[in-house]
Amino acid sequence: MTKTPAHHIHSEEDREDYTRYEFDVPEGHHEQMRLDKYITQFIQNATRNKVQEGIRNGWVRVNGLLEKASYRVQPGDEIVIIVPKAPPPEARAENIPLEIVHEDEDVIVVDKPAGMVVHPSYGNWNGTLVNALLWHTGRLSTANHDQDMLRPGIVHRLDKGTSGLLVVARNDHAHHHLSKQFAEKSVERAYRTVIWGAPQKNRGTIHQPLGRDPSDRKKMAVLEPGKGKDAITHYRVLKRYDHLALLDVTLETGRTHQIRVHFSWMGHPVLGDPVYGGDSVRYGPNTGTRKTMFQNIFSLLGRQCLHARTLGFEHPASGDWLQFTSEIPDDMEKVLEKLEHYCT
Repeated sequence: MTKTPAHHIHSEEDREDYTRYEFDVPEGHHEQMRLDKYITQFIQNATRNKVQEGIRNGWVRVNGLLEKASYRVQPGDEIVIIVPKAPPPEARAENIPLEIVHEDEDVIVVDKPAGMVVHPSYGNWNGTLVNALLWHTGRLSTANHDQDMLRPGIVHRLDKGTSGLLVVARNDHAHHHLSKQFAEKSVERAYRTVIWGAPQKNRGTIHQPLGRDPSDRKKMAVLEPGKGKDAITHYRVLKRYDHLALLDVTLETGRTHQIRVHFSWMGHPVLGDPVYGGDSVRYGPNTGTRKTMFQNIFSLLGRQCLHARTLGFEHPASGDWLQFTSEIPDDMEKVLEKLEHYCT
């Protein structure tokens, strides 16, 4: 989809990462045309297939809602289209400080700070972990290049708001070896998190399939059996606070947003999570000193209270088992101090 003619357009905004179009279905339009066909009329060089792909990707909203390509447009409908621009051909090296935990000829283990995106993508072409690693090492695996030249060396990811340990491959042999370990579930991954409320049992497993949220493709959700990917999360309660709990969490699978979605599904969203309901007081009173404390906590965190604390894997060259531990970052430590003081 490219430049749009002015007919029915009342707003067109060209930004660095995307172009946004807004237009209304005029009064008196009674054909009830399919959404994909209607849009194709007004987007130059757009094919029906491209428009349908954009609708599936969530680039099109009607009256603020995601609709199917078969939706019949109505007079007065407001249609908003956001078209992402083409990415750069490959990631660029940038001089960004990194905390390197381990480095050899095959792998690099980094302690990623919260707020850093792992690899370039729409809205974050610069300032990512990959950009920093390319400056630091100049050599990462190219095993992803057939599909994506913006993710050299990346075999697993952490969300932008999640801090902690991540291993990166420096060559293709290491990349394939590590990927195989993740696929076979032999990599050890343990997290620390604070959740709202607490599970009844001190130990447990959440085994629920995950996939894209049908109502918002930017989010993940627990889906019906057979409709999502298998996802298994094990947890252990380390400490119970007043309406919150500190957990040790281990992953058997590594789906997008897995820990955050699984605990939100249980009714125990991760403290501070702005996407899955953890950034407001979920349990207990929200008045007086307690209200002020949580306002301070949300301001202090600005993210989900989730840290990738332990990472263990077999070295792809030597076969030795390597295991690393990361200390809880300052923002989470301060949160735990407040909970110890006010919520025990």
